[in-house]
Amino acid sequence: MDAQTKLEVEAAAFRTLQAHLQKRTDVQNIDMMNLAGFCRNCLSRWYQEAAAERGIEISKDEAREDYYGMPYGEWREKYQTEANDAQKAAFEISHKDAT
Repeated sequence: MDAQTKLEVEAAAFRTLQAHLQKRTDVQNIDMMNLAGFCRNCLSRWYQEAAAERGIEISKDEAREDYYGMPYGEWREKYQTEANDAQKAAFEISHKDAT
């Protein structure tokens, strides 16, 4: 696979992941963090950082809106639920060595 095709395949995979997570609003960010160590906010930050590496400055809010497909506050109101005690405990365990 040549470099340009590889880049296009990687970009397509990223867009597919993004679309999948936009549909799976039942999956909470804390669950993603507990299982995989990253969430939608991480993906939006990586997007922002990749843009910055190319001299394109976008704000945290712009990156989140690009990733979530809507303003982050709107997404939170519509889909985010309060983390329960089990989710919070799992987060503490999974991130105890991350600090």
